Amino acid sequence: MSKYTREDIFRMVEEEDVEFIRLQFTDIFGALKNVAITSSQLEKALDNQCMFDGSSVEGFVRIEESDMFLYPDYDTFEIFPWRPQQGKVARLICDVYMPDGTPFEGNVRYILKKVIKEADEMGLKFDVGPELEFFLFQTDEDGNPIINNYERASYFDIGPTDLGENVRRDMVLNLEEMGFEIEASHHEIAPAQHEIDFKYDEALKTADAIMTFKLAVKTIARRHGLYATFMPKPQEGINGSGMHINMSLATKDGKNIFADDTDPNGLSKEAYHFIAGILKHAKGMAAITNPIVNSYKRLVPGYEAPVYIAWSSTNRSPLIRIPAVNGSGTRVELRNPDPAANPYLVIACCLAAGLDGIKNKLEVPKGVGRNLYEMTEEERAKEGIDELPENLYEALKCLKEDKFICSVLGEHITNKYIEAKLSEWKAYKEQVTKWEVDEYLYKY
Repeated sequence: MSKYTREDIFRMVEEEDVEFIRLQFTDIFGALKNVAITSSQLEKALDNQCMFDGSSVEGFVRIEESDMFLYPDYDTFEIFPWRPQQGKVARLICDVYMPDGTPFEGNVRYILKKVIKEADEMGLKFDVGPELEFFLFQTDEDGNPIINNYERASYFDIGPTDLGENVRRDMVLNLEEMGFEIEASHHEIAPAQHEIDFKYDEALKTADAIMTFKLAVKTIARRHGLYATFMPKPQEGINGSGMHINMSLATKDGKNIFADDTDPNGLSKEAYHFIAGILKHAKGMAAITNPIVNSYKRLVPGYEAPVYIAWSSTNRSPLIRIPAVNGSGTRVELRNPDPAANPYLVIACCLAAGLDGIKNKLEVPKGVGRNLYEMTEEERAKEGIDELPENLYEALKCLKEDKFICSVLGEHITNKYIEAKLSEWKAYKEQVTKWEVDEYLYKY
């Protein structure tokens, strides 16, 4: 059932003195875009008549077929609490359609909706709870971030050691005003690193919430003279930022089908099949879950981010962890995604891979009880434990080889995404880094 009607939106805009409405959508790389309209154009927007030039958005369409239309999702109407209280600013998240009224195949919300429909036809609802980490950096006189930290706080530290405590509190208050249910917020392990956790929800609502969360965090940080970044690994020698994805499947009446009290791990056979599907497609999904060159600087041993494709109910070193909860709280946690990723595509791939495991009754390998980083290469090989791709180029090769994940993304996104990411890899590969100069210049 819809949260808002067309009449509700007109009423809220008038009663709350909303002057501007941002029609937001997300491109295939996870960047939030928008077209701003005044309240006088709201009727036109709600009639799906707002057009934009799709050829100007990377990864969308050619100039010959550039006209595209924004279809607002009424339930996503929100007023930005950080904007002026007179002449307020609101937003509507939109789907992208072609002029003939068909969904645009490069619309990432459409991709996720297709997989959600598949689960729905199986009588299932996909719930997702993300854990997003980010860094807060000081800025120079031009507002550009300064990577050198003035902070030395670590995990769960408090003020005054935690210099971002007040900023984080302001973020939480603004998010709550927008309807988020914030479960926890705290300083993370690395200096200047933070985490704010919000309650799980249905897949599409969670993907929308992640995009809203990132916008709010960046905006509130800027109001405090700081810069918030979701770059996975902005500094060497410290932990990077992750976006762990907690997942569960429920029946239409809300029963968690992952839970089984008779199992030693509290998991049902469907949960094991789901895990097997994720493990099967983990390498093919890597270019989506870890989408930039910098992502793979985080995925190295020694900094808590997973490297090895395995699962465990007892430790955090593998790709998949089963948190120590049971019953309705039973869930599967995927630990390699990072916050640079497009949440719509990540969640779509996770759900599709898990359903592939359930449909085909894939068998899960034995869970790992040991710290994988302390096992030798020979021990891991004996257990059949594979590794995630080491860099973006390897990940793109794995994506091309995984025809199932390519089919989930669709031909348009697959081709545009791989083309753009190969270009990104080529540009990176051609760089001569400071490390190379320091390491080799005096030797040769």
